[in-house]
Amino acid sequence: MKAVGYYHSLPIQDPQALQDIELPEPVAGPRDLLVEVKAISVNPVDTKVRQNTQPDAGTAKVLGWDVAGVVKAVGSDVSLFKVGDKVFYAGSIARPGANSERHVVDERIVGHMPNSLSFADAAALPLTAITAWELLFERLGIAQGKTDLHQRLLIVGAAGGVGSILTQLARQLTGLKVIGSASRPETQAWVRELGADVIVDHRQPLSEALKQAGIDAVTHVASLTQTDQHLAQLVEALAPQGKLALIDDPKTLDIALLKRKSLSLHWEFMYTRSLFETPDMIEQHHLLNRVAELIDAGTLRTTVGEHFGTINASNLRRAHALLESGKSKGKIVLEGF
Repeated sequence: MKAVGYYHSLPIQDPQALQDIELPEPVAGPRDLLVEVKAISVNPVDTKVRQNTQPDAGTAKVLGWDVAGVVKAVGSDVSLFKVGDKVFYAGSIARPGANSERHVVDERIVGHMPNSLSFADAAALPLTAITAWELLFERLGIAQGKTDLHQRLLIVGAAGGVGSILTQLARQLTGLKVIGSASRPETQAWVRELGADVIVDHRQPLSEALKQAGIDAVTHVASLTQTDQHLAQLVEALAPQGKLALIDDPKTLDIALLKRKSLSLHWEFMYTRSLFETPDMIEQHHLLNRVAELIDAGTLRTTVGEHFGTINASNLRRAHALLESGKSKGKIVLEGF
């Protein structure tokens, strides 16, 4: 089958950084679905793995952890899906990625695709939706419901993939006042459109930008990018006993800064459940089904920023380069082989 992979960890400008390759057909295990991949989207995890993981000699590593497709076969113990079902999922970091014509995935981390979306629009959602949902409701412990509990959430990097979903979830499903940070006119407009009550520019010191917007303090922070650079300002902006959640990979983080205000720190990594096969791993199945319902009800919208065409090495190199530039808006999707 056709696939896109790499043999050596190389800068994205190198034509060998991602290559068109042929791979043997994957075989579904007892709880696996064999999925015909119709569309994929690209995430920062793709670029991080490519930059930092050298494959075994002579072996290609396949990336790609956002899929929309159709179930072609099911394992002997599968109970949640049948052949022909349209599905979407983010897969497992411990298994090969999905930049291939067919892919196998554990049914417990797969959702039924929204009926109202194309494959490309659906592929933009799983990884960011799981991350945003777990961060908001499980890590930060925000209650669902529109009751105003006088809580304020600052989302740092609100225009990116996770931020685009998180802004909508916070606006549509909670009583939070939502403050989104974005630095360019087009990304600020995007965040406003997705439902942020207030927009601040993270090129300015954040606590000062908040004060200029009439906000003395926030109760919760979702820091989605450059947490180490913003940390002192985030601590300054947080009310005593507030909560800080992050998803990025700072080399170091001085958590002693959190002590004086008794702030709590929460890390969200959406692959934890599949990586450790936690007893509640099936929660990601339920979560994706709930997101699909919200999409079909018109409560949430897909976060496609750009469609980069066919799934091939050339287009994926372009997608990686845009993500690495830090200038992407929403999600980059590719469709068909």
